[in-house]
Amino acid sequence: MPASPRRPELLAPAGTLEMMRTAFAYGADAVYAGQPRYSLRVRNNSFGQLETLAAGIAEAHAAGRQFYLVANITPHNAKLRTFEEDMAPIVAMKPDALIMADPGLIMMVRERWPEMDIHLSVQANTTNYASVRFWRTVGIKRIILSRELSLDEVAEIRNACPETELEVFVHGALCIAYSGRCLLSGYFNHRDPNQGSCTNSCRWDYKLHEASDTAAGDVQALDVAPIGNPKDAGAVGTATRARLDTAQGLALGGGPRHLGGSKVWLLEEGTRPGELMPIEEDEHGTYILNSKDLRAIEHVQRLVDIGVDSLKIEGRTKSPYYVARAAQGYRRAIDDSVAGRPFDTRLLGELEGLASRGYTDGFYQRHSTPEQQNYLRGHSESGRSLLVGEVVGFDAARGLAEVEVKNRFAQGDPLEFVLPTGNCEAVAQRIENAEGEAVALVPGSGRRVWLPLPEGASPDEPCYIARFV
Repeated sequence: MPASPRRPELLAPAGTLEMMRTAFAYGADAVYAGQPRYSLRVRNNSFGQLETLAAGIAEAHAAGRQFYLVANITPHNAKLRTFEEDMAPIVAMKPDALIMADPGLIMMVRERWPEMDIHLSVQANTTNYASVRFWRTVGIKRIILSRELSLDEVAEIRNACPETELEVFVHGALCIAYSGRCLLSGYFNHRDPNQGSCTNSCRWDYKLHEASDTAAGDVQALDVAPIGNPKDAGAVGTATRARLDTAQGLALGGGPRHLGGSKVWLLEEGTRPGELMPIEEDEHGTYILNSKDLRAIEHVQRLVDIGVDSLKIEGRTKSPYYVARAAQGYRRAIDDSVAGRPFDTRLLGELEGLASRGYTDGFYQRHSTPEQQNYLRGHSESGRSLLVGEVVGFDAARGLAEVEVKNRFAQGDPLEFVLPTGNCEAVAQRIENAEGEAVALVPGSGRRVWLPLPEGASPDEPCYIARFV
């Protein structure tokens, strides 16, 4: 009988202790969190407080789970001066590894704390097996591979480097440049992505102007209507659609590779009218504007077969509900793959319950569809279901769960109760307020209501409630 494939680690994001606990409850084997001064997530990060970080690491270890600390910025000189002093108390807490990208910081850690395991961040953009071999020679235990690799390339690296742990992203936001190396945020707001303060400028509202070169060598916009964001422009007509397809062709490398070519484009950001920025391209194309989110759950079986050591979910600034649904889905996909069960396509639909900018499987299949940039919306919208509440307590006398309301729902709505032990569906037949009075409609957030849990659900489990839409 052939041996069962190795079970990869499921690695989830954690911006708070609550998020960490939720990730573990819904199936994660490990979490990663950032030290704000030295990671790419400054906002929404409670682990900047040393006592919170110490509590998180201790709690993870007590549960038999792993806790990785992110220190993956590309620092300027000023941050080098305090790095070792700042990191000393953190290393003393014994995180299971530091996730790092900068060679200088890595050298400092290797010299000061040679026993500390280091995982190479995706920010290092490792795309080939020669790089993996190099990083192994300087003591790196695990390589988080670039998001820009295909499944076949991941397999080739695995075969060439069997002794090195490999980690890949399977879910979450994608950058419109090689991960973390976009210049838009620094250009617009002087907040640099690789210093932890990216403003996600790629997701703002842009319009595209056709332009041409003048005899003097300048770039001048043509006197035609710009190609706008469809959410502002309404339905895209035939003529606009054709022009948008042309623009997308340029963005995928099909147009001129320099401003002296036959077609020139200018970009205008919504809050900066009149400031027209030329789009410059190289032989690989131009990748500006908003990327769809990564969802690679359908490729978990292949990644398990390849022998990838860790499957990673992006999203340290997201909500506990996000990490609950994502961890739950990928946990099932991993367990099914290892057990030899076929992929459950319902998992694709369940992930539609998360807010996203639309989904793509990224570069894993080298784009089976030409539509890779999300031109239709730059904000998160939910498809299949909407989070409406979180269970925060249980009134034993009334036999009802206390629910902190997140969004509108009403009596008669079909609900999904998202639980670590398995989700349940039920109709909202009984909703009460604090006084025990029946409530027909809960208008929205900022309220608490009480309702029964479905049969088999334990009040001791974390529970999120979603309304089917």
